[in-house]
Amino acid sequence: MADRLTPAQRSWNMSRIRGKNTKPELLVRRLLHAKGYRYRLHGKAGKVRLPGNPDLVFAGRHKVIFVNGCFWHFHDCRVGQHAPKANAAFWEAKRARTRDRDAQQRIQLEAAGWEVLTVWECELKDGSALEAQLVEFLGAQETPARS
Repeated sequence: MADRLTPAQRSWNMSRIRGKNTKPELLVRRLLHAKGYRYRLHGKAGKVRLPGNPDLVFAGRHKVIFVNGCFWHFHDCRVGQHAPKANAAFWEAKRARTRDRDAQQRIQLEAAGWEVLTVWECELKDGSALEAQLVEFLGAQETPARS
C-alpha cells in the first residue's frame, strides 16, 4: 500500500498548485502569439476586471479563453472523472463548486456580450486540432500594415 501523506504534507503539496501561468496556459499563449494574436492576461479588459478572470482576453474581438485543468474543473474526460479515494466527499464538493462557479461566470460573460471558449488540458495533446479550434474561435488574424 502506498504511503499516505500527512495533512501538513498534503497542504504543502496543494499550496504549490498554481492558478496562473500554468504549463497548459503557457502552451496556448505561445501558440497564439506565434500565430500573431495579441491578448491581455487574467481577466483584464482595459481597466475592467472580467468575471472569472479569463486566462486570455481579446478585448478588440470581445472574446475570452479559459485554459482549464481537467481534474480541477471536472471535465468529462478520463482525468476529469477520476475521483480521489482519500477525503472523497471533500473533493467531490470542491470540484462541484468549481464547475458551478465556472458555469456562472460563463453566463455573466456571455450576458455582457463576450464570447467564451474553454480549452481543456486534455485537448493540448493534439496540437493541430487545438490550433484549428483557436483560429476558428478567434477568426482571421489581421496582418499589420507595413510601410
